Amino acid sequence: MTAEAIDKAAAAPASDANRLRSILAGSAGNLVESFDWFVYAAAALYFAKVFFPAGDQTAQLLNTAAVFGVGFLARPVGAWLMGLYGDRIGRRAAMIASVAMMCFGSLMIAVCPGYAQIGVAAPAILVFARILQGISMGGEYGTSATYLSEMAGRAHRGFWSGIFYSTLIAGQLLALGVLVAFTKLLSPADMQAFGWRLPFAFGGLLAIAVFWLRRGMDETPSFQARKGPRATTLRLLVSHPRESLTVIGLTAGGTLGYYTYTTYIQKFLVNTSGFSKDQANAITAGALAVFMLVQPLVGSLSDRVGRRWILIGFGVLGTLLTWPILSTLSTTREVWPAFALVTGATLIVSAYSSVNAVVKAELFPTEVRALGVALPYSIANAIFGGGAEYAALGFKQAGHETWFFTYVTVVIAASLLVYLTMRDTRRHSRILED
Repeated sequence: MTAEAIDKAAAAPASDANRLRSILAGSAGNLVESFDWFVYAAAALYFAKVFFPAGDQTAQLLNTAAVFGVGFLARPVGAWLMGLYGDRIGRRAAMIASVAMMCFGSLMIAVCPGYAQIGVAAPAILVFARILQGISMGGEYGTSATYLSEMAGRAHRGFWSGIFYSTLIAGQLLALGVLVAFTKLLSPADMQAFGWRLPFAFGGLLAIAVFWLRRGMDETPSFQARKGPRATTLRLLVSHPRESLTVIGLTAGGTLGYYTYTTYIQKFLVNTSGFSKDQANAITAGALAVFMLVQPLVGSLSDRVGRRWILIGFGVLGTLLTWPILSTLSTTREVWPAFALVTGATLIVSAYSSVNAVVKAELFPTEVRALGVALPYSIANAIFGGGAEYAALGFKQAGHETWFFTYVTVVIAASLLVYLTMRDTRRHSRILED
């Protein structure tokens, strides 16, 4: 067989069965990694005083939010390392490595003694575990988004991008659901004493299962057919500065909106609106379930009307409605109106979340795609997504909670400018293989 024939065979579209099996295997890993990442935020209301016993509830949550943010600061490191690894060695290999690190981090938190037992070593171990998980999550997003975009057919990439984000939300929803289940099975005292550890142990065991599942995945035709120069960080920054800045710009408002309405909102409902922990969990879980279900629908719509128009929809609605939604929610005391407001907010965010994975992948050529998707995204995610809870709680502690509403609005408006000026990646995709 000639070299040309080998190249054509490598670049040939995967069979429908292999494509579906590989996408589902990758998606299962996304779900588990998302579970392990978000169970920290879901359980923070219970373990905050275990690691940070001093201060009132807001001060304790502020400390756990800071550790949550530290994990986000590690995500660009993971994106850089795993992005290079994914572009040089393979998407599949990077995805296997990332889930292994996430597993180890979750199990560390599950067995870590509290402040009362080992003093300052307890929060130090917590920080280390979150850094490890941050490296894993930073690498997971870029390589799995790249993998899915390359495995999906041209006509349905938006749909599969929606599926991709549905699995991330499913992991977050599962984290919340598992926590709710344990709160029903255990007394509040038991939850405070040891119950919060069980979801971390559960997530670690799930990650072990996914590790073995991913070992059977196929590599993408795009990676097998790559011909460009070896991926380097300098090559990405020098050859693709506009695309990298576009990823940062389009991510900033989207990730801030996402973490505001899917992660911080649970604490907002308790700490500001006055709902009980159980009510806040139920409201958040219901909104996340709706959010999860609409992702493939909005993603599929982008296959018809284009990615850019979907992103513009998020930018316009997010800019106009963020302040009214959050300010109204702060004075809402009934469960169903609160559920409607949170669900409406997540539906707005779905216009970003459903397509953002494929948009980023379509901006870059094969040889730097995993790094190009992961690194700029993780930088923006660390700053705006990881800092969402800390900023919100900081404004609240300072007595200016509404300043956070303005902050979210301004950042989404800035991203809207990017959406208005960027090209539609559906028409100008750099993923050549179908």
